[in-house]
Amino acid sequence: MDRIWLKSYPPGVPAEIEPERLTSLVQLLEHACTAHRDRPAYEQLGKVLSFAHLDELSRAFAAWLQSAGLAKGERIAIMLPNTLQYPIALFGALRAGLTVVNTNPLYTARELEHQLIDSGASAIVVLENFAHVVAEVAPHCKLKHILVTAIGDFLSFPKSHIVNYIVRHRRKQVPAWRIPGALSFRDAMRSGRRMMLQPVEVVPEDLAFLQYTGGTTGVAKGAMLSHGNLCANILQARAWLGSRFEEERGVLITAIPLYHVFALTVNCLLFTYIGWKNVLIVNARDFPALVAEMKAQPFAFFSGVNTLFNALLNTPGFDKVDFSRLKVTLGGGMAVQASVAQRWKEVTGNILTQAWGLTETSPGVAINLMTDEFNGSVGLPLPSTDIAVKDDAGNDLPTGQSGEICVRGPQVMRGYWHRPEETAKVMVAGGWLRTGDVGYLDERGYVYLQDRKKDLILVSGFNVYPNEVEDVAVTHPGVLEAAAVAQPDPHSGEVVALYVVLKDPNVTEQDIIAHCRKSLAGYKVPRHVYFRRELPKSNVGKVLRKELRADPSSQ
Repeated sequence: MDRIWLKSYPPGVPAEIEPERLTSLVQLLEHACTAHRDRPAYEQLGKVLSFAHLDELSRAFAAWLQSAGLAKGERIAIMLPNTLQYPIALFGALRAGLTVVNTNPLYTARELEHQLIDSGASAIVVLENFAHVVAEVAPHCKLKHILVTAIGDFLSFPKSHIVNYIVRHRRKQVPAWRIPGALSFRDAMRSGRRMMLQPVEVVPEDLAFLQYTGGTTGVAKGAMLSHGNLCANILQARAWLGSRFEEERGVLITAIPLYHVFALTVNCLLFTYIGWKNVLIVNARDFPALVAEMKAQPFAFFSGVNTLFNALLNTPGFDKVDFSRLKVTLGGGMAVQASVAQRWKEVTGNILTQAWGLTETSPGVAINLMTDEFNGSVGLPLPSTDIAVKDDAGNDLPTGQSGEICVRGPQVMRGYWHRPEETAKVMVAGGWLRTGDVGYLDERGYVYLQDRKKDLILVSGFNVYPNEVEDVAVTHPGVLEAAAVAQPDPHSGEVVALYVVLKDPNVTEQDIIAHCRKSLAGYKVPRHVYFRRELPKSNVGKVLRKELRADPSSQ
């Protein structure tokens, strides 16, 4: 196919990666721990974990897993926020040849039970704050081992400091749960350090993760991501960033959760590979504490979603952070709004670079040049990545015409775990993945997303893209956040319903409608405006339009 985007590549970025350079995540860890042995790898609440220490502890955990009878290919769930235990458990499991099931610590019992049963997980590592949920579902699952850890297990300051930290971060402090047969993660580590790890051969085809989708269109499905998939995406991102990032070995702050695929690949795996120090934020929703950490840690890389950037820009003291070392701010997970990108540049002096990907693509697909001013696109396809825009019949559409964006490349998943019918719906002839995103390519090869196909609002036969309505709404000085969804209407089929979080409580529905009317065609203007104290969001901060569509006020 004609890869028109290659002409827009900067010098030094190859059209293709060399997958043989990195064949497994075990190789990635071993390379990192050798090349960067004495450097800091992770930091949490002032406790630093060096690469040498990460090597030692992950090896110990892998040895314990082997001793516990967990064989290559078995699944282990990791139910942790951004704590030091996460990279230890993650890399230990991968070294033992296990498949990791990343699990949101805020899952309800119903959500957790579905994921554990569907994946067939044999073991789980969970923070004690959330262990009561595991205790509730354990009798219905096939868990052989439950490992419980505390937020301060690998920290060196007094327990009172830890308790205060948990309270300050609005986390309910609970004692370690007495689940029958459960073991302390600390005790497992202590035992593992006295054991020998038996090397496990891990090849690119082996599954590294069952990464569950958010379930926005139904039951959450486990995307089968192999070692080869993740390694390819890491090599793609590394080729895009260039050697200077590896040479500088700076500091990144990880506020988005590592169990989400965005932070997993970029913040965890990529930056472990190139040897940066990763500062872990346990609770990114405590914005004053996050800003305090940003002031204490001069950082060069920061990633997040639009809602996180917007919240920080509205947090007192953020404008006093030292941004002199900040080289890349990377936005993904949801559309970055132009108004947020503009304010970010004004406050930080740094361009908010937008990228795009999916759980099913490990996740990176496209990214802007680091020197590109915000342009509304999600950038150019990564090396070794093909993109086509297709109609509903699967025919390719010309440049500039909107359709469903389809992706092909080494980072595309192997399919959905035990769901061949669902896999067949999205994996089509020619190795293409149907993404469910509607958009187009311009003549330079830049990818523009308009919205999720399922989120389109059809007003009297005209397509309305929620992102466009939201972008206009948030430019009102009294609006903090906005989300647009379809509302049934007897005359036009559907109309636009807008959910709004205000900065100024004096703003009215009529004010917002009048503001939108200045910039939107009549059929795009919200017919109804509903005010909320907050919008429903996913674990990474993405607004959940599905929940708003189910809101009784929009029916």
